[in-house]
Parts: sequence; C-alpha cells; structure tokens
Amino acid sequence: MTEDEQLERALALSMQDSQPKFQLPVAPQEDDDEAQFMADLQRAIEASKAEVSKIQQPERPIPIQSDPPSRSQTHTPFLSDRAQLERERLERQKRLRGEMIDEEKDEIEVEELPPAKRHHPSSSNRPARANGGASSSSTISRSITGTSTPATTGEQLFWDGELRQTANKHADLKQDIPPTFRLTEVIGNKSEIAFALLSSYTTLWGWIYEFFDPSTPVLIVSQPDETGQESVKNILPNWVRTTPFLRSGRGCMHMKFMLLFHKTGRLRVVVSTANFVDFDWRDIENTVWVQDIPLRASPIPHDPKATDFPATFERVLKALNVRSALDIMIRTDHPNIPFKSISDLRRLWDFSKVKVKLVASIAGKHEGWPNVIHTGHTALMKAVRDLGVRAGKEREVIVECQGSSIGTYSTQWMNEFHCSARGESAEEWLDQAKTKRSKLPWPPVKIVFPSLQTVRNSALGEPGGGTMFCRKSQWEAAKFPRELFYDSNSKQGRILMHTKMIIATFRDRGVIGKSNKSSSSAQKGKRRATPSDSDTEYSDDDIVEIDPPQSQHYVGWAYVGSHNFTPSAWGTLSGSSFSPTLNVTNYELGIVFPLKDEKDVDRVAAWKRPPRKYDTRKDIAWMQEESAALRG
Repeated sequence: MTEDEQLERALALSMQDSQPKFQLPVAPQEDDDEAQFMADLQRAIEASKAEVSKIQQPERPIPIQSDPPSRSQTHTPFLSDRAQLERERLERQKRLRGEMIDEEKDEIEVEELPPAKRHHPSSSNRPARANGGASSSSTISRSITGTSTPATTGEQLFWDGELRQTANKHADLKQDIPPTFRLTEVIGNKSEIAFALLSSYTTLWGWIYEFFDPSTPVLIVSQPDETGQESVKNILPNWVRTTPFLRSGRGCMHMKFMLLFHKTGRLRVVVSTANFVDFDWRDIENTVWVQDIPLRASPIPHDPKATDFPATFERVLKALNVRSALDIMIRTDHPNIPFKSISDLRRLWDFSKVKVKLVASIAGKHEGWPNVIHTGHTALMKAVRDLGVRAGKEREVIVECQGSSIGTYSTQWMNEFHCSARGESAEEWLDQAKTKRSKLPWPPVKIVFPSLQTVRNSALGEPGGGTMFCRKSQWEAAKFPRELFYDSNSKQGRILMHTKMIIATFRDRGVIGKSNKSSSSAQKGKRRATPSDSDTEYSDDDIVEIDPPQSQHYVGWAYVGSHNFTPSAWGTLSGSSFSPTLNVTNYELGIVFPLKDEKDVDRVAAWKRPPRKYDTRKDIAWMQEESAALRG
C-alpha cells in the first residue's frame, strides 16, 4: 500500500464514526519532493471522495513516512528491500556531509520495518491469559511483576507496574509461557482515552490508527527526515507528528513509549521495545512495561532540580520537540487536552509507586558532569547507584546484552560501558590514561544475538530475520569480539526476538584479603563529587565524602527498552574527569530495576538461560545482507 493509499484509508476509517474538522497550522515552505507528494495526495483524496465525504481538505500537503502495508492489505515484498534501504540511507548521509569513515557507518544502527512474507493476524488467535505472573517478595520486584486490578470496564490496571513479553502468533503453546501483552491490552479501552502521546521509530499509520478512537487527539514522535531537522505536522485527523533534531541527519529517534491520558484522570505509562507496526506485535517477540499512574489530589510545585522518573521523562519530552507540538495542538483544534505543559507530568500525576529508574539517551554532544550524567551509559551508572545495586569491588558483574542490532566494538568502549554497568564512577574511568584504557581486555560481556542456524530454524525462517542486523564487515573484522557471542533463543519457542534487554548478575571475585580491604578503605576519602553521587548540581569546589551504597541482597539488575548494545545507543565518553564529554547518536529510552534472586533473573530474562555460547568453528551470526531469501 502506498503512502497515498494509507492516508486515504485512514481518512476513510475516521469518517465511519465521526467527521472531525481537519485543519493544519501554517507550515514552512515544502521542498520539491513534498510538492510532488502534495499533487499525488490531492489526486488520491479526490478519487476517494465518493467514499469519504464532507471532510475539510488540508491547506497544504502532509508528508508522511513510507510504510509497509496495513493488515487489511495483501502482502508486498519487503524483506528483500532492507539492505537497499540501508544503502540509500548511507548514501543520503554521504551527500549531506561527505564520505564517512567505515567505523562511523558501522556505529549507525539500522532499525526495523515489518517483513512482507508474514502470516496474518494472530494476536486474536491466542486466548487471553490472566495475570498470573509470579511476584517477588521485594517491593521493587513486585513493582515489576505487578498485581493487576480489573477496572470497571473489564480492563486490567497495573498500579504497581507490569513487565511482560508480547503475545506471538508462532509461540509454542506447549511451553510454560507466562502472561503476555497484546497491543489492545496495553492501550485498553480506546473510548476512555482523552489524549495519547506516542513514540516509535517506524509506524504503519493505517494500522496503528485503528487502535484509537478517531476523535482522540494523538501526538506521535517519529524519525526525522534525512536533514535531521525538527518538524511538527498534521498527518491525519486529530493526529500530529513531531520529530526531534538529529545532527546532520545522523542517527535514530529510536524511543518506543506511550503516555495514555484517560478521561478518568488516570495516566498509563508504557515503555517497550516494539514499534507501531503489526509485525512487531505478532511475528517477533518484544517486551513491554506498563504502569498506571493516579492523578494527584492537588498539583505540586514544579521542581527544576528533580531527577526522579517523571522529571527524567519531562527532559525526554523537551528533547523530542513535544513542547512545540503541544502548543500547536492547544492553539488549534484541541485546547482541552489534559496534558497542556510538559511540566504537568510531575506536577499533576503521582509517580510515588513507580520503583523503576528511567534511563534515556539524548542524541547530541553533552559536556560537563550535570549534562553527561543524565544521558547514555552514565545515566545507567547513576540508576544502578540510585537503586543500590552497585556491585562493589568484591563482586564481578556479568552482563548479558540481548538486542536486534550489532555495533562496532572496541575493548575501550566495552570496558567504558562495563564500568557504568558496575556502578563505578565515570570520573574514575576518565582518570585512567588513554593508553591503558585502549589496551584493556574484553570485560565479562555476553552479546546475545541469533545465529544463522537459529534464524533458519525459526518459525518464519530467513524471511523472518529482516529486523536483525549484523553486517559481514563487522563480523569478519580482525578485532571483532566473536568469542563474546551467545545464541538468542526465546522461551516462547522458535521465535526471533526484537527485545532489547540487559541482564547484569553479580559473581564473587573470591576471598578478599585484609590488604585489599585496607586498600579499598584507603581510597575512601575526600574528592570531587560527581552527579552520580548526588541528585543536586555541584561546582568543582564542592568536596564531599564518597561511599556509594552497595546492596548485598540483590543479585543484579535488568534493563528493558529501546537501547541496543551499541555505542550509538549508549554513547561514547571522552575528555577528562574535570571536563567530560559524552557523544550520543540516538534517542533511546528504557527502564532499570534490581533483581532479587536467581528466580527473578530467570523470570525477567526473555531468552533461555544460560545462553548457548557460539561455537566459533561453525557458528556465525545472522547477517541479513547475506541471505538469498532477503535479496531476491
């Protein structure tokens, strides 16, 4: 289905129940491509007037991103176009800023669109499961497993939070599969939603449009065009799309979340690994975290220094150009939406029961501790410390990283990330000599990614592997860490996983002698505070006692969100301990929470544990560019 047909279909759907007034704010002058799109769109709309009547035509064209067919359309080839789409994207970047070095190319992540060779809908084929997930005895673990409360409408509510995998058409029902989420269950009763704020890297517009009432105002954040410029545009009746800034058009707006504001005042917060395309919610496996947030009895004052969950989300929304989009919606057709200002999120809703930490990556160059500590892997480090799951000197951290895209790795970057995963200060890392950092061995990291054989044996075979990315040039590089790769096998059966998840577990280093304890004690003392030690800003003259809390009753922590295990997603640290710089390519978002015991670890992990280590004599990673099934 073409873009014109997608929009025409969505407009027609909107007219079946209501005929909302569709007006556009004044937009900047469109370029030649969009002018051509205007003409094409106008012809399509004119042709559909017999079916779609009494709709006010837009004043100027609405460019919408190219998407695959909706669920009611017959299949068109897709997977074979994936490699070509990536080549075209890289060519556009070359034209914008000249030839890029190979390493830069490898660090830019490829994201996922739904494959073409797929079987149609599925989520309705599997019976709904009651919320029967085991709950940990710890407060935070309960907030992840959650206990649901049925609403008066029959909808489940998750006041303590709920983490589940997505339901899948190809799941092996013989397996002991815990409760799963369908998108209909995540969104809930669409007639009760007063306003929705969504984010997705790629969106199948006609498909996602059907999950919301046509009269509901929706603001959606998506990937900018190749120029990387901010934009705000109406794309459908009551739907506004906003895009954030990307330097030179490089990188991804990769966040996947929902803020669903209900007419009762309740807010549902969703952080997931799935895009708004049918394939992500039916044929491959993803992970979703949901928590319902009550409205406060009365607003609280805005606190610009807050660093908690809603304050972090507010910083994210500002970076995503949501403020401009909200202003336009309020000034034009939707003056009564319940979320009028980004600062309302913390002022009006009570997040006191949220026990997870929100970790974001904001694309750009971040300089100085107050800025560096709020994004990328240094924000992960702060979350680990704030949760009390810092490993300490006596324990080693084993990190298992499941993702759908492989980056370009160096021992320096991987040790840099592992330093944050341990909860160690980034200041200590930067204090080490660059030559020492560059010569460190690989840290204890397991990269969980499907092997070629696993993809071939999956329910959809190679045609279903179009959303998993590892390039041949990466895999065959002389210093690429092939020995760190482990096979990705879903607990639900022969299903490929799009889930981005990190499981970090602690292991004792052995008996620690008195001399080591003395040495550790000697290192305590006065030094400059970093923002990882305090929620408040500081000056270089501030001196405090540093001894971050370490928890002995947790066995590790977990991350779930949009971050793949790549430098593009988590950032690269440089500079000095006095003047640090973190460069981040993508916009990413996820949650971090502690793991109480081994049962917690196995319950949360999406893959079968322990993962099978690649046999380097015969196993190779799945590389879609090498697949004849996707090239044809």
